[in-house]
Amino acid sequence: MLPVIRYTSARIAFFVVTTGILYLVTPMRGIFLLLVAVLISGLISYVLLSSQRDAMSSTVLSGARKRRDKFNAARTSEDPPDTN
Repeated sequence: MLPVIRYTSARIAFFVVTTGILYLVTPMRGIFLLLVAVLISGLISYVLLSSQRDAMSSTVLSGARKRRDKFNAARTSEDPPDTN
């Protein structure tokens, strides 16, 4: 779960910093400022956070596999095999 929190925190931080810089440097305000900040911070995140994104996706994938295996084990233990 820690890689998910790290990645999300870094994305939020990039967005906040980008918004602040755009607010101080450009005359943009309001929704347009936020939209441009989302685009720029998304591009920055795509380039700089690739290793964190890979760690997060492997954590999420392993959690999903564990839940699926647990579900399948519970399902097979509940239902006896069909003898028809």
